[in-house]
Parts: sequence; C-alpha cells; structure tokens
Amino acid sequence: MHASIPEPPYAPNAQRLAPAPSGVFTIWMTGLSGAGKSTLAQHLLDRMQQEGRASYMLDGDVLRDGLSSDLGFSRQDRREQVRRVAHVARIMNEAGVAVIVALVSPYRADRLMAREIIGSGAMHEVWVCTPMHVCQARDPKGLYRRANAGQLPAMTGVADPYEPPGEEALWIDTSSHDVAACANRILDAFSIQACTNGNDQHARR
Repeated sequence: MHASIPEPPYAPNAQRLAPAPSGVFTIWMTGLSGAGKSTLAQHLLDRMQQEGRASYMLDGDVLRDGLSSDLGFSRQDRREQVRRVAHVARIMNEAGVAVIVALVSPYRADRLMAREIIGSGAMHEVWVCTPMHVCQARDPKGLYRRANAGQLPAMTGVADPYEPPGEEALWIDTSSHDVAACANRILDAFSIQACTNGNDQHARR
C-alpha cells in the first residue's frame, strides 16, 4: 500500500551523551491525532509542577510553529521531527528537567531512535491508544474531516500508517478513563520503573 522507503543510517554518538541525573525522565506519548495526548500531557505537567518537580512539555503541534517549522509530513520529515524532539528532551533531562512529549510519532523505528537518543532507562513510552472512531468523532482540529475529503494526503491513520508500540509501552485509552485516572496510571507506572533503577518493567492495559 505504501512505498518502501529506506531508513537513513543513524548511529548515536554515545560518548557525547551524558547520563541523565537519577530520577529524571522523558514520558513519550505517541498516538493518533485526537487521542488525547496533549490534554493528558498538560495535566501531567500541571501535576508535576504542583509537586515542585522541574518539568516541561514538548508538544508536536507547538514545535511545528518554531523548531520544526521547516518540516512537512513526509516519511523523512516525520523522522527528523522525532530526532529533533528527542535531542531536546535529552538536553533537558541532562539539565535535571523531566520532559513530557506529546507527538504522533507513528513509526516504530523512529520511536526506537528516540529511545536510543534519550536513553532506554530515561524514556518511558506511553501509547495513547484511543480508538480511531473516537479520535475521528473528537476531531478537535478538523483534520479527519479534511483528510476524508482528500485535503490532507499524509494524514496518519487515514492515508499514512500508524505502527502501534508493543510491550515496551504503557497503553492508555482516554475514552475509557478520565484524564486524572489516566495520569495516575502513568505516574504509578513510572514509579515502578524508578524503584527498579530503570530496569525494563512495563505495564499494559
């Protein structure tokens, strides 16, 4: 259905990446447009800041107005968007700031690249797995309406694929639980990881 696109070679320079301070992390939220990533990320940010934790949110739509204003939605541009966001998250983690990323990031290979940049012990992947029909019904930016009318040829989930994460991610469905309950599940899952010094402990729905 989609043409095969060769992946550009990528090899992070481990010697240039300092380890993030203990207890600092990046929560990387992936999922379809309308899944609730930004709303959930903002709620988590508010919670963490109220608790006195230095934290920041990197929202894909906001970044496309600045850092990534030169990028479109081709396969290569989507990968470059993930690469840039991951490096910003890594730099902020090294400075002691917890980061919450809200980014469609539809390709597994790109999310793996982000994990390599940020560090497997610091990146906590969350798949906001709200069903497609719910995302389309919400359609807060009118993107699905435009995509179904043929006006957005690269819309993820309509014309372009979304590759779901596997067991490496925490699954959160915002159509089944309210935002506070979803945030609690994420924070609880991260607490489990923190207690095991970053070992691979993952929760699933």
